[in-house]
Amino acid sequence: MSSSEPTCPRDPGPEAGIEVRQRWMGLLARASADRLEAGWRALEAVPAYDLLRRPETGMVMVRGRSGGTGPRFNLGEMTVTRCVVRTRQGTMGHGYVAGRDHRRAELAAVFDALLQERATHAAVMRAVIEPVAADLAAAERTAREKAAATKVRFFTMVRGE
Repeated sequence: MSSSEPTCPRDPGPEAGIEVRQRWMGLLARASADRLEAGWRALEAVPAYDLLRRPETGMVMVRGRSGGTGPRFNLGEMTVTRCVVRTRQGTMGHGYVAGRDHRRAELAAVFDALLQERATHAAVMRAVIEPVAADLAAAERTAREKAAATKVRFFTMVRGE
């Protein structure tokens, strides 16, 4: 497994640190709408929640670095949709997704909130986070295999003189 391959935390529980929450929020942000909807349907009980910030679409500036370590530069703008929810237990969840899909942002926010709650953490890990991590890892493997198939090996023949 490469270091850039998406990984799924080994169920650290809802008291997880910032790094673990960042990892699951990253997975939620990259999850497909179909995968999030499947996770939503897999939940035993539909959770009640309020929209604190309805899904809204805006732009963010994407920055890059020359060679990965050089000076920063503005690469361009990207469309992002965000949403904030609060469950009936008072837990706030945040969702940010690339593009204009309001439903994806809302589901990402709800799952973020549910992952922070002891009662629903394990179920959301099984129904959403683990399948998303597996999907993203498979997609990365496929991309690596496709790239490897196009690799050209050059060699030089020495001419006798």
